[in-house]
Amino acid sequence: MRHPYRILSSLLLAAVLASPLAITGCAARAGYQVYDPYYNDYHRSDDHEIVYYNQWETETHRDHRDFNKRDKDEQKQYWAWRHDHPDNDHH
Repeated sequence: MRHPYRILSSLLLAAVLASPLAITGCAARAGYQVYDPYYNDYHRSDDHEIVYYNQWETETHRDHRDFNKRDKDEQKQYWAWRHDHPDNDHH
């Protein structure tokens, strides 16, 4: 059984990626982090991460869709792609 904090973190990630307005305010300035349940690490949830998500959609020829509306396999594919595209903000 998954730990409640992992489920909450996944839901929080979905909400943040689905709503650019949510991360352009205080959360982005505070360096808010989101848990990646597939790689057991954290990513900053800010405008920078949205750029990566949009880049992934483009490079993998996907139509734009909110992260939380993608099935778990596509979410896992995003995190795998994201780990192949690290940056200084990645933890």
